[in-house]
Amino acid sequence: METQIKDSLMLLLAGIKQADGKVIAEEMARLDNFLAQGRGVLHPQLVHFLERRSYAKALMFLGGESDIPVGICGGRAGKA
Repeated sequence: METQIKDSLMLLLAGIKQADGKVIAEEMARLDNFLAQGRGVLHPQLVHFLERRSYAKALMFLGGESDIPVGICGGRAGKA
């Protein structure tokens, strides 16, 4: 499922770059479905990124990056 999520994220981000509303809507729906189906088996950090629609961070996570920038979650400022 992670491979499918990664592919969907890449298509979504390309759609955003090209301002292709159809692709954006389709891939966001696919990602929502992956999240609903995989919530119990996916890594908690990936679930967190998908829930909050932090798609670039989700892609970084799936790419094995370890220096993902901390953002603002739950109204609290993240620590750098």
